[in-house]
Parts: sequence; C-alpha cells; structure tokens
Amino acid sequence: MVEIWAGSHCGIGYTYADAAVTGLIATLKDTVIGSECYDIPSILERLAMKVRNSGRSGIAACAISAIDTALWDLKARCLDLPLFMLLGAVRKSIPVYGSGGFTTYSDERLRDQLSAWTAENGCRAVKMKIGADHKRDPQRITVARNAIGEAELFIDANGAFTPQAAVRFASIIKAAGVRWFEEPVSSDDEAGLNFVRYRTPPSMEVAAGEYIYTLDDARRLIEAQAVDVLQADVTRCGGISGFLKIDALCEAFHIDLSGHCAPSVHLQVATCAARLRHLEWFHDHVRIEQMLFESAPVISEGTIAPDPSRPGNGLAFKHQDAEKFKI
Repeated sequence: MVEIWAGSHCGIGYTYADAAVTGLIATLKDTVIGSECYDIPSILERLAMKVRNSGRSGIAACAISAIDTALWDLKARCLDLPLFMLLGAVRKSIPVYGSGGFTTYSDERLRDQLSAWTAENGCRAVKMKIGADHKRDPQRITVARNAIGEAELFIDANGAFTPQAAVRFASIIKAAGVRWFEEPVSSDDEAGLNFVRYRTPPSMEVAAGEYIYTLDDARRLIEAQAVDVLQADVTRCGGISGFLKIDALCEAFHIDLSGHCAPSVHLQVATCAARLRHLEWFHDHVRIEQMLFESAPVISEGTIAPDPSRPGNGLAFKHQDAEKFKI
C-alpha cells in the first residue's frame, strides 16, 4: 500500500507481492519526494533508472506499479477529477467475469459459487481453476457448465500442462464449450502457447499475460502470436501508465486486452482502454478490497462502473480496519 501526499491531497496505490516489496518501495521514496506531482513520466523515468541494476521485473515492477497508481490518483485528486475523466473514457462501465472455482472446492461449492455469479450478479462469463488433478478436471468442468447454463466458461490452468498435454485436454473437454483457456502452459513458454493456440478449437481462445512486468513482456507475447487475448495487471505491469501503454500495443496489433484481478484498482483505467474486453472479478481480491476500501465497486448486471462524484480512483483506505494486517 502506497500513499503519496501533495498539499492536502493524498493519492493511494497498491500491489500484491511478497512483503519484501515494502522495503524496496521505501528505498524508492527519495526518488519521488519533492517531484512535481503532475510530471508522472519524469518520476517514472527516474524510478526505472533506480532499479536498473536490481532488475525491472518482479518485485521492482510491483513497487513501481503501486507508486505509479498512487501518483495518478494524486494528480486526479489535485485536479478534483475522477481518474477516468482525467485520462479520457472510452466507455461508462466494464463487463466483469466471476473468477474463483478453486481446485480445492467440492463440486457443490464450485456449483454454488459459479451459479451465483451468473444468476445473482448477472455475469455473462465465469472462470474456474484447473490443473491440480487432470483426471478429475473434465468432470469438474461438466459440473461448472451445468451450473452456469448459457454463460461463457473460462478455465485457468496456471501453466500446469505441457503443450501437447494441453492440446489433448482441450480435445477431451471440447463438448463443454470452454470459451477461454488461460495459461495452458507457462506464459514464459511463448512457443508453447503458440503451439496450443493453433491446435485448439477455433471457439477456444488462449489467454495469458498476468505476469507481464514490462512493455517488452507484452510485445514478446503478441509478436509470438501466443495469445488470442492478452491479460495485464495494473499492480504488476507498471501501474496506470504501464496498462495504458499495453493497451496501445494491443490496439496496434488488433488484439483484445483483459484486466487481471484487483478490480478496484483497474476500474478507472479500464474505462479508458480502447481494447479492453473485460475485468476479472476475482473472489479473493474482491473480498479483500471490500474489507479495506470504502467505495470498492459492486456488480450490477454483470458490470462495474466508476462513481463520477468521487475524485481520483474513488477509493478511501480504511486505515483502522487494515491496522491488524500491517507489516
């Protein structure tokens, strides 16, 4: 969690990573303090130089992502504008897909969670985890399909398969009408993703990108023709600035973009991303965000929308409630 002050205004940003990220953020503080808060590109350039020898990816990218998000929130609050108005919106609301369906769930719990997102929240798509038990997964997918009716079914393997095994698995579950196969193999295996993408049914899209830390990471996945839909995560990919750059790259290559997890921090920039298809309404992150932030978004008919009456990213951190979790 990062707070940056300018006068009476405070911008907030956050990432999710190992606790070591807090120490790195502390070492970057002096690079930010004293800067003109409107000149975000200048601050980012200095931050990039600061982490050059320790590496831009991983924890460094998460640290800079949190700082960048806080800077954009601060700038919008100083101007008394919602962030989406400052950036320039493309749309007023964002479709979300319910995401959970963990491999530890019983069939009953899986059924109840996924059906609630479609029946009660109006989600038109849901996602479940697979890969812990390849033999049991086809039956779990059948349970999910029966629970959600006509809604789209996404599966996320978190890189559990080899390319050949992923293609075989896609063939086994073909009748379930799975729309989206996320990380069938490791996202580091661009050739493997390409192999799977061109051997699965045309109706089954391959997605990856949650571990994009730099614009080069995004470029490599796109140039390798590794994905049908690229994912990116504001809390890892360079914050608001990084997400918008990745969106521009997607626009240049005519490929859709999907926001990964952390819907509260994605919402404002998602309304401004030209190639944005949807956001992930991830069970764990939604629970934590609603615990720790006032005005965290809520679903209405399968979408979330920013509040135009609230400046910045619209969030307020619940310091007292968060104190017991402080590092």
